[in-house]
This record gives sequence, C-alpha cells and structure tokens, in this order.
Amino acid sequence: MNSKKTVRDIDVAGKKVLVRVDFNVPIDERTGAITDDSRIKATLPTINYLIQNQARIILCSHLGRPHGQPAKSLSLALVADRLSKILRQPVYFAHDCIGPDVELMVNHLNPGEIILLENLRFHIEEEKNDPAFAQALARLADVYVNDAFGTSHRFHASIVGVARYLPSVAGLLLEKEITTLGKLLENPSRPFNVLLGGAKVSDKVRLIENILDKVNSIMIGGGMAATFLKAQGYEVGRSLLEDSVDVASRIMNETKENGVSIILPEDVLVAREINGNAEAEMVPVTKIPPDKQIVDIGFLTISLFTRELEKSSTVFWNGPMGIYEVPAFSEGTKAIAKVISELNAVTIVGGGSTAEILTELKLVDKMTFVSTGGGAALDFLSGGKLPGIEAIEDKVSTQRLGLSLHE
Repeated sequence: MNSKKTVRDIDVAGKKVLVRVDFNVPIDERTGAITDDSRIKATLPTINYLIQNQARIILCSHLGRPHGQPAKSLSLALVADRLSKILRQPVYFAHDCIGPDVELMVNHLNPGEIILLENLRFHIEEEKNDPAFAQALARLADVYVNDAFGTSHRFHASIVGVARYLPSVAGLLLEKEITTLGKLLENPSRPFNVLLGGAKVSDKVRLIENILDKVNSIMIGGGMAATFLKAQGYEVGRSLLEDSVDVASRIMNETKENGVSIILPEDVLVAREINGNAEAEMVPVTKIPPDKQIVDIGFLTISLFTRELEKSSTVFWNGPMGIYEVPAFSEGTKAIAKVISELNAVTIVGGGSTAEILTELKLVDKMTFVSTGGGAALDFLSGGKLPGIEAIEDKVSTQRLGLSLHE
C-alpha cells in the first residue's frame, strides 16, 4: 500500500471529493431497519479527515442486488439518516446518483458538508463498468477516493471506471485493510495458524496455496471439512461435496511437502436434515452414518483446534465451523470465536459472514482486526490483484515527474 497514494497525499480543501464507500449494510426485512452499522462506522476515519480538511464530500455506495431496478427497500436514504446521527451533522441525500439534479445539489455543498448518493446499482451500468456512467459520476467531483475495500475486487464503474477520469487515491480504511492483510503475506509473527470454514473448498484453494510457505498449520472446519475427510477415505454420508476431492488430496500433499500441518476434525455433529428440529448426534469422523450429513464440529474438535490456536502468535480466520444460521448447529463456531477472542496473539478475521457472526456475538472489539471485505480479503490473500486497488494512482509516478495532484 505504500506505493499507492492515499487521501493524505493530496490537497482536498474546497475540492469536491467523490468517495466510494461500502454501505452494503444488513437490513431487517420485517422492520426495514439497519441491523449492523459497522460498515458505516468503518468509513468514519476517512469522512472525518475530509470534514476536518474542508472537502465537499460526495459519498456513493451500492446496497443489495437490485440489478438495475430501483427498489424502495434498497434505498440508501436510511443509511444517510444513520450516518447523520453518528456524525451529529446533516447528511444530505440525493434521490439518484447521476444527472443534472444531482450535479446541482453537489455544487451547492459547502466545505465540510456531506451528500450521500442513491444506490449505484439502481443503474445496471454500474456493474457493467459502463464508461458513460463512470463519466457521469466523475463529473460530480474533482477527486476520487476509494474507501470500499469490500468491493475492490469488482470491475464496476464506481470502483475502476471513475478512476480513469479523476485523480484517484485510497481512503484510510482501504489503506488499513491492505496494510493489515499485507503483513500476513509479508512478515507474520510465528507460529502463524489459519482456521478455515465455510462450505466450499474451491473458494479457498488459491488462498491455501499462496500462504503455504508462511503458515505453520491450517485447521479446516465447516462444510469444507467433508471434502478433506472424503479425500482421506472417510465416509461422509450425505455431506455436500464439490468436485474438489482431488484438489483436497493435492493440497494435503503440498502441505506435507511444505512442513505445514493440516488439522481436520476428530468428531462432528451430524443430522439427517438441515433444520432446527432435526435430531443431531455427535460422532467420531470414523463413524459418520451414510444417511446423515456434517452440520458442525464436535467437542473433541473444539478442544483440538483450541490447543492449536493457543500456540499461535498470529491467527487468520475465515468461515464458520458449521451451518451457523441454524442455532442448533452454531455451537462450534461460537466456541471457536470465543477462543480466538481470548488469545494473546494477532487475530485477523476475514469479512463477510465471519464478520457478521462476530458482530452478533459482540466480539469484534476483542479481535486485532476484522476485515470489511469477504471476497476481497480472500482474493487479496490469494495473491490476486484487486482491480480497485490497481486503479489507484502510484506515488512513484508523480514523484518522478516532480508533480502533485494539486499543483
């Protein structure tokens, strides 16, 4: 991240600054209320910096998946209201994100004032990275700031398109994400142990391969565990398997060659059906009934993972240990979350569902860092280049020319 410009590297005083944030917050379908505003609060360092430096602030974000169709339930108006309460100052709201009316509102902003634009994805052109849509957004501002790490792996107009038409820098949240996650790849304190859960092995293959020379052990729970157990020759009953058994076998061979331990469950909770009323039983992995499926890790596995985690100087965790949405199958995830929250170690958590679980358990503040990006964090740690970060200007280019953006 040191090579990319941040908002601190430019003069924003009096400038119209378009900030791409990630306000894709969870909303209760029954009440229409925001259930977790942590993504809003995560952008406060950038917003407050811009307020203090007298910028005219234009915030833009998506919410949900409207696929180009405006929907009242996915309007960002309620986010503007919540942000206004958090900041204790007015946050103006535009009922669209482009067009003459929006431009007029933006031009009336005073230094230090804020406007939030309507949901970008009400326009189908956003996800298509349409150049005309990107230009319409760019017309609103003098400078572009990307502070949306959670969507920086997307080729969308507000992520990469706008950067073609405006001076482009990183926000303070984006900088923190890349710096923190980057340390895991560059110089983690050892022992460095990784805990992976969730359903799909395919989502994590590149991550595992990219960190093999950096980690000491990899613990695997969740639906992923069934694929690895199957690769070892165990009966896994009706557990969901991808076409990844061969991949799991290859990964286990690679970890062995690299001196990395792969630690799989010793016992699991199994059930015939995935619902709260299903009868569940705990069994050793050697005795999984053919008519049942794995729904959580067992007590012996919780102890096994705990012992390994307690050896750690650094931990990275992504993915639940069971089918967390069903309360009866969430105990393994809750127990492991509590263990990680009490470690005397650097504890870094991938975003997405894992971050939501920690928020629900009120354990976010007990972790060293909880990423705001799920897919983006995995892509970054897998060694991939995130389009949104690539689009930000390099410090070197202007240093060579002896120029700065505000000259």
